[in-house]
Amino acid sequence: MDLFGSPIIVALQKQLDASALAQRVIAHNVANVNTPGFKKSSVSFTEELRRALGEDALPLVTSDPRHFGAPVPLARVEPTVVKEEGTTMGYNGNNVDIDQEMVNLAVNTLTYQAAARALGDRLSLLTYVIRGR
Repeated sequence: MDLFGSPIIVALQKQLDASALAQRVIAHNVANVNTPGFKKSSVSFTEELRRALGEDALPLVTSDPRHFGAPVPLARVEPTVVKEEGTTMGYNGNNVDIDQEMVNLAVNTLTYQAAARALGDRLSLLTYVIRGR
């Protein structure tokens, strides 16, 4: 029995990794707010996690994991960095909106704190069960 391999613990660990990556991406965007021609990036993770957890609106029946629509195993879900090339905010070709980045930073901070708290609570529960007090 793998105590640390439960879907909840793995999902929370993946969320913490994704939030840490998002923090670095947001910091990179903010640092380049005035760089001519710079294109911002974002982290794609939430939809992949939902699919892996089976929260799709329309589940498809598959007989092989290689079929389209087959859920990705939770252990293989990874955050990806996506560069947003199609927009421009300023005259210099830069597409970083500092206000939007600050909102993204606040949301990411809250997400990270919630995931860290939930994981800590889960591990505290395991400690309580093992020690018996």
